[in-house]
Amino acid sequence: MSPKHTINVRGEIIDLSSPKVMGIINATPDSFFSGSRKTAITDILKSAEQMLSDGATFLDVGGYSSRPAADDISEEEEISRVVVSIKAITKEFPKAIVSIDTFRSDVARRAVDAGAAIVNDISAGNLDKQMLSTVAKLNIPYIAMHMRGTPQTMKELTEYDDLLFEVMKYFSSVLHDCNRLGVKDVIIDPGFGFAKTADQSFDLLNKLDHFHHLNRPILVGVSRKSMIYRTLNLTAEEALNGTTALNTVALFKGAAILRVHDVKEAVEAVKLVSKLN
Repeated sequence: MSPKHTINVRGEIIDLSSPKVMGIINATPDSFFSGSRKTAITDILKSAEQMLSDGATFLDVGGYSSRPAADDISEEEEISRVVVSIKAITKEFPKAIVSIDTFRSDVARRAVDAGAAIVNDISAGNLDKQMLSTVAKLNIPYIAMHMRGTPQTMKELTEYDDLLFEVMKYFSSVLHDCNRLGVKDVIIDPGFGFAKTADQSFDLLNKLDHFHHLNRPILVGVSRKSMIYRTLNLTAEEALNGTTALNTVALFKGAAILRVHDVKEAVEAVKLVSKLN
């Protein structure tokens, strides 16, 4: 199970030594898994209610699809998608802990103003140089993911001399900058599928326990990704069983947060693995 880690979410201490589940809510029309696309507020609220009922600790709301070759939408469009969604969720479920999935500092700030309490950044500050200082001022937890390039270019950036070493070096630099700027609670995400082939993603998952040397909670997001469905010759819609299998591996290797489309199954995996530890 996870090492001893806690994060402070607006005064509430969340103990991540017992792994938690983050439910994905995509306020987008073009995310890779069609079942996660929610553009109507009624559908977003239904998803939030179901995920919270199923045991999600966090809800991750995104308005910019980060699938390979996704459209690069404007900042204004992203804000319009996420702010109304977050306001609706936090009004309907005041105790819900909402994360904003964005690499843009202005979107992060507007989302936090609307009720978000965590920033989840696929670029770890590399696509917006104001992100880390913005998160420091907001005084909220920060999820930093490893990626190269942008969602539009990352598929071409998968050449590494030593994958584990380069990802570890990347996070060491990010954590140094976070510490210098005053970002207190940082969670790291190896970025499965982001500027990584399927084989590279499996290699990182197999070596996930090496990231404990960074002394930060680890988030794993493999839910229904191509590393699963292409390996099994399936579609994303058929990849739930494979997702559960890899989430179980991640838990054994010390994942603190599972970011998933299917909360019930992930919560069950956490409960069962906890019985073995």
